[in-house]
Amino acid sequence: MSVAPDHIEIPELALSVVIPIYNEEGNVERLYAELTAALEAIGRDYEVIAINDGSEDGSYRLLNALQRRDERWHIIHFRRNFGQTAALAAGFDAARGEIVVTIDADLQNDPGDIAPILEKFDEGYDIVSGWRQERKESLFLRRIPSMMANRLISRSTGIKLHDYGCTLKAYSFDVVKGVKLYGELHRFIPALASQMGVRVAEAPVKDRARRWGSSKYGVGRTFKVILDLIVVVFVLSYFNRPLYVFGTAGFLVGGVGALLGAYLTVFKLLTENKIGDRPLLQLAAMLMVLGVQFISTGIVADMIMRTYHESQHKPIYYIRERRRSEPVEEAPELERV
Repeated sequence: MSVAPDHIEIPELALSVVIPIYNEEGNVERLYAELTAALEAIGRDYEVIAINDGSEDGSYRLLNALQRRDERWHIIHFRRNFGQTAALAAGFDAARGEIVVTIDADLQNDPGDIAPILEKFDEGYDIVSGWRQERKESLFLRRIPSMMANRLISRSTGIKLHDYGCTLKAYSFDVVKGVKLYGELHRFIPALASQMGVRVAEAPVKDRARRWGSSKYGVGRTFKVILDLIVVVFVLSYFNRPLYVFGTAGFLVGGVGALLGAYLTVFKLLTENKIGDRPLLQLAAMLMVLGVQFISTGIVADMIMRTYHESQHKPIYYIRERRRSEPVEEAPELERV
């Protein structure tokens, strides 16, 4: 973890439920009813952190009404739409539970599946991911691309999961406080947390059809997933020592250029032919210069990473307001005379 020893955070509750919300006014009341019933049946003290990710419908009003009705709900309103990764990051920052559960607000995840997720978590895992069964989405537009993406991510990161895209997951407190999220990396949290030596499992969950509103995801996100995967693979393999990847590339490219240069030098000495006008000489020179540039870039990247680990991180979201009930202090008992 990146938390300094003198700033270690300690969980105050058994469970935190983090919910990113964007234009889900038609689902908010039903979400509250189903989630409350599921959590009260579990029987652990909990909080719900709902992040309004710049919704443009009535979600703002409805969430504030829920918070006034139930003090266990903590509402965070973003100034604009920052995306699901930023919403989860805000929820993780605010979470006080020993276990942090994430779930979508569209109710395609069944809140009743939180209980089996927690049962699996209690077996000693740090992350338990939901594995959606009998998915209701389009076969060619969503399920097949998702299956291919899950296999690619599993092979690239070494974390074997069937359903990276399922938001219903449970994390330990240490994991959510130790993983820093940027860009669109929320689906890769299990892979990013693997650096901490976590134990990861998955549990089958139901997949329900959306009753209200429309999906916020399209086919275009496939390209974003691929680009994010490249970032994750780099982070897992070379994040702390970027010089290794740039330096290796530099030695390979520069080495080829040096071999070509040596060949041309021997050719010149043995045949006394001119080599100044040969394209091969220009290629050799370009490759050697490129090799030096790669190595120099690696050195600079290494220095940047040292600065990164020693500096303050800038936020990736800005909060407009918070609504949270403050705990009421109990009156001190009177001393008996």
